[in-house]
Amino acid sequence: MNNTIILPQLAWFGAKELKLTLPESWDVEVCNMAGYDRPHLNPDEIKASIASPIGMAPLREYAHGKKDVVIIFDDMSRVTRVAEIVPHVLEELTAAGIEDGKIRFIAACGCHGAMNRNDFAKKLGEDTLKRFPVYNHSPWENCTYAGTTTRGTKLSFNAEVMKCDLKIGIGSVVPHIMAGFGGGGKIMLPGVASYETILGLHSPQISSEKTGFRDTVTGMGIVADNPRRRDINEAVAIAGLDMKIDAIVNTWGETVAIYAGAPMPAFTAALEDAKVHYLTPSAKDKDIVFANSYAKVNEAISGLMVAFPSVKPQGGDVVLVANAPEGQITHYLMGPFGNEIGGKLRLQMAPPQNINRLIIYSEYPELSGKNYLQSTGKLAMMNDMNKVVATLRESYGTNARVAVYPNADIQYCQ
Repeated sequence: MNNTIILPQLAWFGAKELKLTLPESWDVEVCNMAGYDRPHLNPDEIKASIASPIGMAPLREYAHGKKDVVIIFDDMSRVTRVAEIVPHVLEELTAAGIEDGKIRFIAACGCHGAMNRNDFAKKLGEDTLKRFPVYNHSPWENCTYAGTTTRGTKLSFNAEVMKCDLKIGIGSVVPHIMAGFGGGGKIMLPGVASYETILGLHSPQISSEKTGFRDTVTGMGIVADNPRRRDINEAVAIAGLDMKIDAIVNTWGETVAIYAGAPMPAFTAALEDAKVHYLTPSAKDKDIVFANSYAKVNEAISGLMVAFPSVKPQGGDVVLVANAPEGQITHYLMGPFGNEIGGKLRLQMAPPQNINRLIIYSEYPELSGKNYLQSTGKLAMMNDMNKVVATLRESYGTNARVAVYPNADIQYCQ
């Protein structure tokens, strides 16, 4: 039996393959998400989806008479191919009589580090940079109070965004460790919100006196009764987001569906697709689990959410594949900023007791990246996959039960 599995790598650096070759005697289960091989849309199909939005008039009609337009787009922590979508949005705006000088682009960085020109070019395409100003969002200043959610989160948003009378967001819907699924109103909250607002969204709170439920990390794919998702959905109306365009992506990050329209109807439709598309049968009782990161490789620990439950209770090993030339994203709220210090809600995931070793594999070593995990003596960092496999073979010999998640960072299991 040929135990060579192709894993997608380097989403923003040319999209290459990693051939993971495991011993033929090992029992290997490849756990693909349901829509992993779904064909990508061609330009005409993308155009058709944008020209016929859900729950609103066509943009060329809706935008007529608008004075200032902002197009908000997700940052490099998402694989969304925004450059494939933008030309069709601009075509609609031109048809509405909107001049180029009335349009600006703002990156929904939230509390992530700022993007540079090279990032903008990858996300938006060179033509966009030639025609329009493109800016980073700063959570630290120039934000305007807009209202408060029923959960009590005070909402302040980017002042430039709020002064525009036409707000369009472009992103994607993928499973998310806290919001259940990304997409929809996340382009606004936390995308272009103030630091204080983002802190309020993420901070643990008692959400029910009756149950005492404490809304910390909710879990990949969990949207029902998710307090953060409720905040995000309310923020859409409070901020006045006019249109949202969300992509669904396959194993290579290609756009396989577009849901465009009024934010909540479009997100509802996208979510129904996403729940099926990213769903993955959960492997059980494995000695070794490989969790490959691709779509959100610079937030690689999200891939551990599907990996850890697949390890057998008696103990086993996890290999997190995190080939990120750019490294792990700067996160001012949750990231590390020294060996002993970090953001106000510093995130450090603890491997469960039954994880014997957690091997972080990257050809681009970044020692500080391990600080997203608690230092338990179980962590190892390696940059040679042949040595990773050899190390595992020393422990398991010719018999090992193995699971491989090719898109662990955007897969979820029920």
